[in-house]
Amino acid sequence: MPEHGEPILLPPADLAAATRRAEALIPTPYGDFRMIAYAGDAEDYTPHLALVHPEMDPKDDVIVRLHSECITGDLFGSKRCDCGEQLDRALRMVAAGKGIVVYLRQEGRGIGIINKLKAYQLQDQGLDTIQANLHLGLEIDARHYGVAQGILQDLGIRRIQLLTNNPLKVDSFGEGPIEVVRRLPIIVSPGEANRNYLRTKQLDMGHWLK
Repeated sequence: MPEHGEPILLPPADLAAATRRAEALIPTPYGDFRMIAYAGDAEDYTPHLALVHPEMDPKDDVIVRLHSECITGDLFGSKRCDCGEQLDRALRMVAAGKGIVVYLRQEGRGIGIINKLKAYQLQDQGLDTIQANLHLGLEIDARHYGVAQGILQDLGIRRIQLLTNNPLKVDSFGEGPIEVVRRLPIIVSPGEANRNYLRTKQLDMGHWLK
């Protein structure tokens, strides 16, 4: 960890992955967004994405959601997690507050969709989400947020209101160039299929959940 007051320098890989490659205006059910693709390779099929409200002012304390990809929840509406509902709520809040959603391509807390499905099988046998990852020899949470800082810097943003329940996301900004001036909760009511998952996030991973 850097000393107090020392800026966090992004690793070269994160800086490369935060290179702006293309953008276009995208009309959505939540309103219009500028969708900007960031990648180290211009031909990357899975770039990180920033959905930026057209009236976002980088001089403001910008509402920001860092959302890690969840194919099962975001795309197919899986009820095993709260990801799809969080993304829906985040897009509504960002649209109302003229902010940004940064969509990071780190599926399954960074383990990928194949390992995520293997972990689901283990969860069906009685393990929780942490135990399943450890059983597969994987990290509990392998996500990194340096690339997100690079994207926010590229957009000229310095102060954010971070939409998250995850203390690790707040801590990841540390003493870096982006200041988290406020944390905004993004609470989704538990359902039968994700109640234990959310309980594990709250009790064992320290997420701020009601």
